[in-house]
Amino acid sequence: MLKSIAHEDEVNAFLWESRHLSGTEWLAECVRYLKMTLDIVGLENLPDKNDGRLYTFVSNHPLGGQDGVALGSIIGQHYDGRFRYLVNDLLLNLPGLKPVSIGINKTGKQSRDFPRMVEAGFQSNNHILMFPAGLNSRKIDGQIHDLPWKKTFISKSVEYRRDVVPIHFGGQNSERFYRIARFSDRYVRKVNIAMLFLVDEMYKNVGKTFRVAIGKPIPWQTFDHSKTPMEWAKFVEDRVYEL
Repeated sequence: MLKSIAHEDEVNAFLWESRHLSGTEWLAECVRYLKMTLDIVGLENLPDKNDGRLYTFVSNHPLGGQDGVALGSIIGQHYDGRFRYLVNDLLLNLPGLKPVSIGINKTGKQSRDFPRMVEAGFQSNNHILMFPAGLNSRKIDGQIHDLPWKKTFISKSVEYRRDVVPIHFGGQNSERFYRIARFSDRYVRKVNIAMLFLVDEMYKNVGKTFRVAIGKPIPWQTFDHSKTPMEWAKFVEDRVYEL
């Protein structure tokens, strides 16, 4: 059953067929493989790749798979592959994704390395792409919405003087997924059962059109002491959902 839910044979076949690709090229191939149509609004808001500055790109996380692939493809192509994801370290098992990823295990034995790995990402000469909620969206009061955003992207963007570019990705998973997620979050907190179904959800979303809205960069100086970092994170989260 688990092998079927994880689409093991299909995923392995794709990984083998795309084994010669990595980074942005591999992400673009994923978009093609999943037959995604991306309706991009606000592409002109992406800062010029030659302006000599580094940015933090933050997005909601409605799907848990395709949204990350699509945004990596967009950002990677615009900035010639010069970006890094902060991702769950499980994803480092995907060879094509590994070169553009900083793997974070926030709950296991690597949790003590979390601050160091985030620091390394922001110190690098790469743009950073983050999903500040940490997990993909849940169904809350009948609406598909992220869990509260973490403050890390605020504090690090200020420290390293990176403007923040808000992005909204439109999409949702199946009702079954949200039922499983609700049960898992409520009763089985130590294990994210819902994560097991994300590949199945990805295949259910094959061939769909997704709206991607890119907002204007928010200057890092905006995040002053008038609000706490958590409050500023909520401010940016709200800005994303306004897109």
